[in-house]
Amino acid sequence: MSDQLDRLLAIMATLRDPENGCDWDRAQRFETIVPHTIEEAYEVADAVARGDVDDIRDELGDLLFQVVFQARIAEEAGLFDFTAVARSIADKLVARHPHIFADAEAPGADRDKQWEALKAAERADKGATSALDGVAVALPALMRADKLQKRAARVGFDWPDRDGPADKLAEEMRELAEADEPERFEEAGDLLFAAVNLVRAYGIAPEDALRAANAKFERRFRAMEERAKADAADFAGLSLDRQEAYWQAVKLSEKTLD
Repeated sequence: MSDQLDRLLAIMATLRDPENGCDWDRAQRFETIVPHTIEEAYEVADAVARGDVDDIRDELGDLLFQVVFQARIAEEAGLFDFTAVARSIADKLVARHPHIFADAEAPGADRDKQWEALKAAERADKGATSALDGVAVALPALMRADKLQKRAARVGFDWPDRDGPADKLAEEMRELAEADEPERFEEAGDLLFAAVNLVRAYGIAPEDALRAANAKFERRFRAMEERAKADAADFAGLSLDRQEAYWQAVKLSEKTLD
């Protein structure tokens, strides 16, 4: 294992070599690599969702390369190297699992609270002054809304039951419907944020739920197109009523299969 990792680090150093390296690789900076890192993380998630073991292996390799790339850029700037990155996460894992690596008692039913307390202590050590500090701005907006709300809830700023977020969602729907054009953008954001809050109140991860809904819509829409094609019909040229009929037929066929 260490041989392959050393090989990967050596390849990265060669790619960044000022004289003999790759022009594209030499030109990269932290900021230009980040979009690729995010893309590779999503490709890992996609491979896992598809259950393709070979793709999971390959995509994890692509993601590891992103870490090696960023670490190499940092090393060249005299900031840190890959060893420091590995040491940082190893130290963090040991600190967050005192019941395994130290003499602390194993966490019980309040495992999540203890875990969050450890992470909060880490953030405080880094100078955090707000419960919201450390929620990455670059997260997908839906996921970030969920995390912001959870952080606020941990310090008591949350609805006591589901009625509160449900009423708030209805209120935001009315406000969007009544808003003037300059206000609609803000009201649309408020509506989506309120929807996240309601979904969270049911103990459901909004990002996961929307991803599943996207997949279901795509599956059903493609099935509609196939049915129209089989009927020698141009789906795009059909009336909305005809398209809706195909939609309902696809839904019914899925229920029949269940």
